Amino acid sequence: MTATRSASVGVPAYSQTYPRTAQSSGPARRLVSTALHTWALDAILDDASLIVAELVANAVQHGSGHSLRVSIKRVAAPRVRIAVTDKSLQLPVIRRPRADDPSGRGILLVDSLSVHWGTDTRCWGKVVWSELLMSGEHS
Repeated sequence: MTATRSASVGVPAYSQTYPRTAQSSGPARRLVSTALHTWALDAILDDASLIVAELVANAVQHGSGHSLRVSIKRVAAPRVRIAVTDKSLQLPVIRRPRADDPSGRGILLVDSLSVHWGTDTRCWGKVVWSELLMSGEHS
């Protein structure tokens, strides 16, 4: 079941806890799709789906704990924030992989698709988030 709560602009936020496994990427993308469809923001669905998939993959690969939490909310009139929470204190880093490197592009992709992204640390872990403009424009 998806949890909803009031966000800062008067619309619900969506959040769900998933197992910290690669299989959680699909349900996380569906959660984001549901929220964006509900808010009539389908124009940013492709970028938002890629972002949440990369943030989940990063939490699965580098995180710790048995679960991760995905949330999406409208933080201000023109912005949507997607966040993934895990119990690791290891911060994400933008890498510049070589063309033949099989991985290492996730946060670079998040950076290129986001208006703004960052990490909020907690004593028990971190929240990695990305903001998109509702119009689908990038910074």
